[in-house]
Amino acid sequence: MVKNPLVNETLLQMKYARVIVLLAKTLHISQERALDLFYTSDTYRYLSNLQFHLHNMGDAYLVDEIILEIQNRQ
Repeated sequence: MVKNPLVNETLLQMKYARVIVLLAKTLHISQERALDLFYTSDTYRYLSNLQFHLHNMGDAYLVDEIILEIQNRQ
């Protein structure tokens, strides 16, 4: 993970939580399943690497990216 002094780690963790909850609601799945999908996604990998700047994207955008990943795997 690339550290950036301008990014608050607590806010980034809160973003992860919001994305997971929104993913669960969107896909009508448990939060535990959404947690697994989130942390195994390429989107999470890019989001946690601050040089890709995905932390600047909205929660709904990130959920859409994860859903696209899931659809492309099938």
